[in-house]
Amino acid sequence: MIAAEYLKRIAAWSRELNDREIEVARGGIVEKSYRANEHIFMRGDAFDYWTGIVTGLARMSTVSSGGKAATFAGLTAGAWFGEGSMLKSEPRRYDVVALRDTRLALMDRNTFFWLFENSVAFNRFLVRQLNERLGQFIGAVEHGRTLDATSRVARSIASLFNPILYPDMTRHLEITQEEIGALSGISRQNANQCLKRLEKEGLLRLEYGGVTIIELERLRHHGD
Repeated sequence: MIAAEYLKRIAAWSRELNDREIEVARGGIVEKSYRANEHIFMRGDAFDYWTGIVTGLARMSTVSSGGKAATFAGLTAGAWFGEGSMLKSEPRRYDVVALRDTRLALMDRNTFFWLFENSVAFNRFLVRQLNERLGQFIGAVEHGRTLDATSRVARSIASLFNPILYPDMTRHLEITQEEIGALSGISRQNANQCLKRLEKEGLLRLEYGGVTIIELERLRHHGD
């Protein structure tokens, strides 16, 4: 069983729970590690666990029958996902792939539904989470259809700084240009060119192994 303080560190939602709820939550969580480029979940898999990113980076995406890939979201440390499919008891409707070595926290179904049925704080979190995730998905569809590559990169990076979906992020993001390209649906070379344009515009600063955000709101609205 993971420690209560450790749970609060890896799961911001647990900080709102009472002592009894924390005991139940930490008793229903196990951890599992995945290597870079490994499938964590595949579309159609049974949804037996609600999932959080402890460390690493993953991509939530799908591939159409015609072979066209679409990225829904990037998932950084602190992100929890899959509550919609858990509540509807339906198979996973997307793939989740580790973009680097990634460690997950997996909450079993019984624990999730105990919290859902007994914890007001947990339900408040779920409402906020579902609302933000819906907005993120709608934005991803819109951006993919209407924006050029530089704006897609800007919006993809900005989406990782949602304070509800990724509550413990700082303005520095440890991410490679290849990973940014994967999240934006473009090649690493194109991502490099787009990042240089954004840096020239004063929106971010390129650094070894990552980027530091300077103008987050301008990134969020790039291309408007």
